[in-house]
Amino acid sequence: MAKPNYAYEKRQRELEKKRKKAEKAARKSTGGPDHDGDEGQAPEAEAEGEGDAPAAPSEPAP
Repeated sequence: MAKPNYAYEKRQRELEKKRKKAEKAARKSTGGPDHDGDEGQAPEAEAEGEGDAPAAPSEPAP
C-alpha cells in the first residue's frame, strides 16, 4: 500500500488558503459585494429586484 504524502496535502491546503485570502483582498480593494459588511444594502437590493422581475409562472396558462 502507498504511503500518504502528508506534506503534499498540507501544501495544497496552504495554497488554497492563500488563494482564498488573495481573492478576498481583491474583492475588498475593488469594492465588490461582501456579505458580511453590506447587511444594510441587501434588503434594499432584494426589494428593488422583486418589483422589476415578472412573477414566476407557477401555474400553467389556460
